[in-house]
Amino acid sequence: MEQMRQITLNIPPTTKPRVVIVGAGFGGLNTAQSLPDDKFQIVLFDKHNYHTFQPLLYQVASAALQADSIAGPLRNLFHDTKDFHFRMLRVLSIDPGTNTINTSAGPLQYDYLIISTGARTNYFGNENMQRYALPLKTIPDALNMRSQLMQLFEWASLNGNPAISDYMLNVVLVGAGPTGVEMAGALSELRKNVLPKDYPALDFSKMKIYLLDGLDRVLPPMHPKSSARAQKYLEKMGVIIKLNTIVQDYDGETITLKTGEQIKSFLVVWSAGVTGETFPGIPKEWTERGRLLTDPNCRVIGSPNIFAIGDIALMKLEDYPKGHPGVAQPAIQMGKYIGKNLYAIHRSDKVKPFKYFDKGSLATVGRGKAVADLPKNIHLGGRLAWWIWLFVHVNFLVSFRNKLLVLTNWIWNLFTFDKGNRLIIRPYIRKGDERAKAVFTENESGS
Repeated sequence: MEQMRQITLNIPPTTKPRVVIVGAGFGGLNTAQSLPDDKFQIVLFDKHNYHTFQPLLYQVASAALQADSIAGPLRNLFHDTKDFHFRMLRVLSIDPGTNTINTSAGPLQYDYLIISTGARTNYFGNENMQRYALPLKTIPDALNMRSQLMQLFEWASLNGNPAISDYMLNVVLVGAGPTGVEMAGALSELRKNVLPKDYPALDFSKMKIYLLDGLDRVLPPMHPKSSARAQKYLEKMGVIIKLNTIVQDYDGETITLKTGEQIKSFLVVWSAGVTGETFPGIPKEWTERGRLLTDPNCRVIGSPNIFAIGDIALMKLEDYPKGHPGVAQPAIQMGKYIGKNLYAIHRSDKVKPFKYFDKGSLATVGRGKAVADLPKNIHLGGRLAWWIWLFVHVNFLVSFRNKLLVLTNWIWNLFTFDKGNRLIIRPYIRKGDERAKAVFTENESGS
C-alpha cells in the first residue's frame, strides 16, 4: 500500500538535493524560478494548479476583471525548467526528524523544505462571522463574492417585501486595510457608473457601503498622510467609514457592533485579520502567533534544513521587531534570496543575511485616485499615484497573457465606465443561509 502511494506521488528519484516548496504564492513561485535546476531537484506543492495575483482579487470580486486575468498556470511558467515537478495536492503534516512531508497523495522525503503557505483569514474565534461573512484570499473567494453581489441586485429587482428594501443592497467591509479600501472604492464606482444602467428600477441611493475598522485610521500600514488622503477620497465617494469600531456578531442579516449599534446587510466582507497557515508536526516552539520564527537567512529557528518565507515567516530584526509587512514584496524578495543562496548554504558557505528593500506601498481608491508611500519619505496622491499603481500591478503579473488581459480590461473600463464581468456563472448561497434565501424570494405584494 505504501508503495502504491509513492507511485501516486510519482516524483522521480534523484542524486541531487531535493527541494520541496509548499505554496505557489509570491514567495514559493520566486523561489522555484530562482533555484538552479542543474544543482537541485525542485518539487512544488500547491492546492491549486495556478498562481494567484492576490492584489487584484478585489477587481475580480467587483466584476472589473475575469478570474483568469490574474491567474497563471504553474506548469506553463516552468516549461524551460528541466528538473521541476509540480503536484496539485494538500500537505497533511511534516516530520522534521525524518525529513518527510506527508501529502494527500503520499509521503516524500526532502533535503530542503521551503514553507511559503502565506496566511489565511483570521476570524478571531467569531464562529458566526466565519459562517456568514465572505473572505477575500483566493480566486474562489472572489468568485463567490461576485456571485453574492450580483445576486443581491437580481433579488432586489424581484423584491416585493418592503421591510428589507431599505437595506438589502447594503455592503459592509470589515477591515480598512488595502483590501477593504480598494474594495470600497470599486463598489462606489460600480454604484455610480454601472448599476443604475443595469437596474433602472432600483434606487441605488439606498445602497450604503460601510467600511469598518478597529483602529483610528484607514490603511494603518501606510503613512498617516496617505491614510488621511485615502479616507478623504472614500468619503467624497459616499463610503460610510466607521473607525475605532469593533464588530461583535453577525447573523447573516444584521451585523452588531460592540457599541450596540446594528447595521443591516446581506453581504459582509471580512478582511480584518490573517493568521499563518502551518502544519501538524511543526514543534510549537518554532512558532509565534501562527508564524514560523526564522533566522536572518530565512531558516526556521530549530531546524537545519527548513526555511519559511513570506507571510508565514516571522523574522525579528531591529528594523522589523514584529516581522516584515504582510505584502507581496517581502515574499518576492525572500524567494529570490533563497533561490540565489540555497546552494551556498548547502555547501556550508557563509552567506549574507536577508535584507528587505522597502520599495514603498500603494493603494488605489478609484479612477484617478490612489495613494503611494515611496522611498525617501515621498508620499503621493491622486492621478500620479494612480498611474504608478497601474504600472506596478501590470508589471508584476506573472505572464504576458495576464498583462495583456488586465491592461485591455482597464483600458475598456477607462473609456466606457463598463465593467463587463457582471456574470453569475455559479450561484452562491452561503452556508446556513437558507433563511436569507427565503427572505429574498418572499413576495408580500401579492403580485
